[in-house]
Amino acid sequence: MSTYVYGITAEAHPALPEGLVGVGDPPRAVRILREGELAAVVSDAPEGLRPKRRELLAHQAVLSETGADGCVLPMRFGSVAPDDTAVTAVLARRAGHYRERLRALDGRVEYNVKANHVEEAVLHHVMAENPEIRARAEANRQAGGGDYEDRIRLGELVAAAVKGKEAVDGTALERALEPVAESVSRGPDSSGWLANVSFLVDRESADAFLAAVERARAALPHLEVRVNGPLPPYSFVEPGPAEPAGTDAGRAHGSAPTGTG
Repeated sequence: MSTYVYGITAEAHPALPEGLVGVGDPPRAVRILREGELAAVVSDAPEGLRPKRRELLAHQAVLSETGADGCVLPMRFGSVAPDDTAVTAVLARRAGHYRERLRALDGRVEYNVKANHVEEAVLHHVMAENPEIRARAEANRQAGGGDYEDRIRLGELVAAAVKGKEAVDGTALERALEPVAESVSRGPDSSGWLANVSFLVDRESADAFLAAVERARAALPHLEVRVNGPLPPYSFVEPGPAEPAGTDAGRAHGSAPTGTG
């Protein structure tokens, strides 16, 4: 049977609560696999696992229970290995890396910050900052809206200006928050957000980080800024001992094609 991996801890990590269960229907019992100075928090992997709310919450609950008494390196939802032996083999092979990560992430949490433009507000900024756009818009207005080509050209200019401002504003937001974070991990450019950045923050400095977010919101009022956290430091752990189900490697091991959380 495949093995579902929730996270990695030190072998000396306090014992998990008795009766702790994780993903699956019925929920699978959570257990510990030990290898040298490391341990993996695992359960049997259920068939046909899907990233439904109950399963995502079950995954998160196991990490919360484990992290309550010490550092845990979280794996993303759907991380599956072929069996227990595959998990312990990776723990042995990557022992130095995981020990270093446990030390570096002890007492740290992740905050993910996403941002997009508020459409009306950013258009106001673009008009105010670009004389050519203002001139073309005024010419079109005086011409009763302008002809088709005039409108297309104005639209192209506005779209290009907004695109350029996305890069500028994304960088400005990141720079505003970097000083109160210990590390930064940028999400994929294809995320649909002009900024999708995760910040590693000392748990005791969380209030300072959130205050910096509020200052950034005030300084960049044409941005919609969303914050998710505190989270386990997912973005600062990779690579892990298991492949998210749904990846090529996950399918090769017979895990369900469920995707990641």
